[in-house]
Amino acid sequence: MNFKNKKVIILAPHTDDGELGCGATIAKMLEEGAEVFYVALSTAEASVPEGFPKNRLELEVKKATAALGIKEENLFVFKHQVRKLNYVRQEILETLVKIKKDINPDIVFLPSSKDIHQDHITVTQEGIRAFKYSTILGYELIWNNLSFETDCFIAIEEHHLDSKIAALECYETQKGKAYTNPEFIRSLAKVRGTQIGKPLSEAFEVIRWII
Repeated sequence: MNFKNKKVIILAPHTDDGELGCGATIAKMLEEGAEVFYVALSTAEASVPEGFPKNRLELEVKKATAALGIKEENLFVFKHQVRKLNYVRQEILETLVKIKKDINPDIVFLPSSKDIHQDHITVTQEGIRAFKYSTILGYELIWNNLSFETDCFIAIEEHHLDSKIAALECYETQKGKAYTNPEFIRSLAKVRGTQIGKPLSEAFEVIRWII
């Protein structure tokens, strides 16, 4: 697929989910001329480690998306309460429907339908409703997936992976977590690349594919 002139939305239940799930692909799409929009539904203030201001993740997502090359005006951050997105399901749907009308994306990336985190599956279900006329790809966050369908692979290059790691390093509040470790990030990209005979790749679940 050529991403030139495509409009792409990244749906992240929490700040950093989009970078973790498809950060290298974001870098590749931007390089190829796509316009990428990033929508974070929660800044997870209740989960910010002690010693950091409660709005720290909001500041970090701005730095991380800028590191990937996403325009400041293409970042949308909402402040729904972490682990309680299912309580505001209709409000989220209405927000996403408005974004759909404003942007009319070609492709939407969101958490896999097999993701068991309560916030992630809420965003996925409402995202599918809002963007049912777009191609929808589910990204993997393997620590939340009991299973994952590797239906789609997007081959990436080393500099795309470097951009993903640089973006994740903007999240000082998340340092020390196993899934933000650069070694883990590189290892998973190598595994997915090996599956398709390429050095590096990110894998996705095909939820809807429109040609």
